[in-house]
Amino acid sequence: MTDEAHNLIDRKLQNLNSDPADKGGVDGDGVDRRGFLKCMAWAGTGLVWTISGGIPVSRAFARNMERHARKGDFSFVQISDSHMGFNKPANPDVVATLQAAVDKINALPQTPEFLLHTGDISHLSKAEQFDNVNQILKRAKARDVFFVPGEHDVLDDNGKSYLERYGKSAQGSGWYSFDKKGCTSSAW
Repeated sequence: MTDEAHNLIDRKLQNLNSDPADKGGVDGDGVDRRGFLKCMAWAGTGLVWTISGGIPVSRAFARNMERHARKGDFSFVQISDSHMGFNKPANPDVVATLQAAVDKINALPQTPEFLLHTGDISHLSKAEQFDNVNQILKRAKARDVFFVPGEHDVLDDNGKSYLERYGKSAQGSGWYSFDKKGCTSSAW
C-alpha cells in the first residue's frame, strides 16, 4: 500500500475519533461503522484503549500514533474479525491485514498491557486458521493476549476447538475473567 493510501486511511480513522460537532466525525465526513469496517479490512486496524482514573478512552489505530497518544494508568489494544481463512474481495489478504494491525500495535509509543481479540479469529473454525493467527500475534508487543470467541470461531463443534486452544483457564461453559491494574474483565 502506498504512503498516500496509508495517510488517507489514517486521516479517516482519526476523523472517527473526533467530536462530530466539529465536523470531523461521522456527521462531518460521512464515515459510519460500515465505512470504518471497510477501512479495517484493508488497513489492518483496531482500537487502543487508555484507562486513566478508571475512565476508558479509545482511539483508532493510525500510522502516526505518537501524535494521538494519550497517557494513562495503562492501555490495551482491541482487535477483532481477523477471519483467518477468508479470501473474498472485501479482504482478499487477511494475513497481510492482521500483520498490518500487529505492526501498528508494535509502533505504539506505550506497550499495551494486553491485547484483546474480540471474536471471529477464524473464518471457519479450522485448526490451521487459529494457528495462523497465533503465529502472527506472537509478534505483537503486548504483555498478554486474551480472546473472546465470535460465531465463526464456534461453527462446527459448538466451540470445542476454540476452548481447547484458548479456554485453558476457563470455567463452567467457557467463561473467564482477568484483572489488570484494578480493572476486571470477563469474557465468553
